[in-house]
Amino acid sequence: MTEALVAENVRKEYGDVVALDGVSLTVESGEVFGLIGPNGAGKTTLTRALTGTTRVDGEVRVLGDAPDAVDFQRVGLLPQSFSPAARLTARELVSYYAGLYDEARDPDAVLEDVGMADDAAVHYENLSGGQQRRTCVATALVNDPDVLFLDEPTTGIDPAGRRALWRLLDDLAAGGTTIFLTSHSMTEVERLADRVGLLSDGELVAVGTPASLVAEHGGTSRLVVRTDAGTDAVAGAGFPVEAADGELVFHDVDADDIGTVVARLDEDGVGYESLVWRQPGLEEVYLRLTGEQFEGAEATAVAAGTGGAR
Repeated sequence: MTEALVAENVRKEYGDVVALDGVSLTVESGEVFGLIGPNGAGKTTLTRALTGTTRVDGEVRVLGDAPDAVDFQRVGLLPQSFSPAARLTARELVSYYAGLYDEARDPDAVLEDVGMADDAAVHYENLSGGQQRRTCVATALVNDPDVLFLDEPTTGIDPAGRRALWRLLDDLAAGGTTIFLTSHSMTEVERLADRVGLLSDGELVAVGTPASLVAEHGGTSRLVVRTDAGTDAVAGAGFPVEAADGELVFHDVDADDIGTVVARLDEDGVGYESLVWRQPGLEEVYLRLTGEQFEGAEATAVAAGTGGAR
């Protein structure tokens, strides 16, 4: 495979603030690379470095050229904040962007790809938030780019639309498009990314496939019980347990073990408000490596409400 994106020892300072501190990474052609990290970690600065919209120390290459020298017609960009002309229809907006390129896809075909065919004649200002975001995605795809930068592409899009867009991005990557993705949806990153890079305080602290990162840094599955009880109340539960902030955390609890723990809580007369089972995932990797809760973190609740004896 060929290298589509390369950053070597990239550094950027804003006065006394170090936004990027020697970041190096390579993204292969046709790869989906997900970038995650806390606010202020340097994600936006790195994206701007790769797209040539900010100058940095170090070396950056896009499709073998410096970012400001690469043929812009080969690159697509969807920023997180994008406010196109509100009085244009979705079709007019995508057609406008198509006109910026020597060769572009048919705007109606692109709108159909992103699920906007039925609303192509609606003015942008009258579209829902999710429809507006789909239209914005279409503007980034209309030139059929070789490299596509996406910052929060599915913000405001309903679950069905999000899954449809994921399938579209899968198809693009399968066809050879390189995708550089930043997102606050860990589910989205795990679903789409071939590899993930985690930025923290301007440094790339981990890079790997989602599975390899979880295996190395994610820890074990656990059951979190919201209760006032202490560890002494469940000393015989058979699982490592710790107490913190009104919770008991049982470690190494697989899905088949949940019933065993619940039965033990009932036998010991331990009252609880809720139970949440957590499998290790990128959220746990993120927490362990940054010390911060992921902004879009969601837990899987296996039971809720009042439980056990009082």
